[in-house]
Amino acid sequence: MAKEGFTKYEKARIIGARALQISNNAPLLINLSKEELKKLNYDPLRIAEREFEEGVLPISVERPMPLKAKTGIEKIDKEKILKEADKEIKLEEENIEELEESLNEESDEIEKSSSSEE
Repeated sequence: MAKEGFTKYEKARIIGARALQISNNAPLLINLSKEELKKLNYDPLRIAEREFEEGVLPISVERPMPLKAKTGIEKIDKEKILKEADKEIKLEEENIEELEESLNEESDEIEKSSSSEE
């Protein structure tokens, strides 16, 4: 497992758990020579750190995720949306027809008044 993406607390827990395993005679997951072991002072914590850095530890971290709230989220109903859109379009068409009628009446009145003046 790669070391990126872990918090310092997760890293400490992983290395500590692995060091405990090593101190209880678990097999090492990396090949270390006698000289390297002497450099590390046969310290389980340092060996665990080295295994962590090399990304060979078979330990995973599960992070709890928040529950999805079901309130306030409603499923989109295409038919409902289309019906509402159709209603709005009909209302707009009716408004346009009313405006056209009133404009026609006004233009007729203007024509009558201009023809009566002549």
